[in-house]
Amino acid sequence: MSIQAFFLSVTVLKLVFNELTFRTSLHRYQTLDRDVPDLVSAIIGYDKQYLRRPPGGGVIDAMNATVSAANSATFSRPSSLSEALDLMASNPSVLLAGGTDFFPGLRDRRASGRLMDLTAITELRGITRNADTWRIGALTTWSDIVAADLPPAFDALKQAAREVGSIQIQNRATVAGNLCNASPAADGVPPLLTLNAQVVIVSRNAVRQVPLHAFILGNRRTALADGEIVSEIRIPADATSGRSCFLKLGSRRYLVISIAMVAARLVICPEGRIAEAAIAVGACSEVAIRLSAVEHRITGCDVHALPPITATRLDELQPIDDVRASAEYRRDAAVILIDRAVRACLDAETRP
Repeated sequence: MSIQAFFLSVTVLKLVFNELTFRTSLHRYQTLDRDVPDLVSAIIGYDKQYLRRPPGGGVIDAMNATVSAANSATFSRPSSLSEALDLMASNPSVLLAGGTDFFPGLRDRRASGRLMDLTAITELRGITRNADTWRIGALTTWSDIVAADLPPAFDALKQAAREVGSIQIQNRATVAGNLCNASPAADGVPPLLTLNAQVVIVSRNAVRQVPLHAFILGNRRTALADGEIVSEIRIPADATSGRSCFLKLGSRRYLVISIAMVAARLVICPEGRIAEAAIAVGACSEVAIRLSAVEHRITGCDVHALPPITATRLDELQPIDDVRASAEYRRDAAVILIDRAVRACLDAETRP
């Protein structure tokens, strides 16, 4: 065989391989009855309604329809919270509030069962405030958080928002989705813990409010019961004073799952002492936690004479061993991050 013939054969094989790869990928996308433009719009966070043609034929309005993907999944997209709750009461579904964790988690598997996309429910998106509470709608995206006009106590939440994947992910991923996914490394949890966040949960017959620390029960486990949906996150106004900071450690600077992360919020009184401290650590244990012993130790201290924070003071933290880091490394990293976050809050408070 001549050299020219050899390279021609290789080129033909590459073309055949690329064609087979494209057709396989397209088949996977069509499992959920999503045409390619709709898939791309979901990835980049561009909101547009499409009329879709299911496998059996016939055009269905994607706003209000329930589409059955042949032999795979049933997909619904309600346009109001009441409609979603009615559907959940009769046909419990896996809830999608952006899908940025769900779809990658499928890997090579097809989606199955009942899926409900909540992103058309506009009443669940946005940030508002009344006399005693800040309200963050469940479908508020991380880009919404970054762009919002919020007091300095929310700076840690904004900093965490910028760490949630790429900008495209931040345009699509939601605050409630981050909480309900219940990953130990969820970036949004530590800042919300320092703000004493409450999770509002609704069903067709009831509304209940659960402190965030009691909402996430473990790795991928929450307090949500069948038929329930998270509608909003509430932040009490008395927890929104002071300055805050979020720091994250990973194996690289961007687009990384945390090894350890810390959020701190400090309130400094006019006499130069710490009047209030809230410190939370994530990615070190199965559930992110507040470190009450550390908070108590530094509360009342002069900002220029803080006691050292050492690993022996982190008895509440039970670090985990996994592929990203050892428990010992996580404990040492948490000490350094806490110290840096506290000092960043003090620097921001005293900066002219």
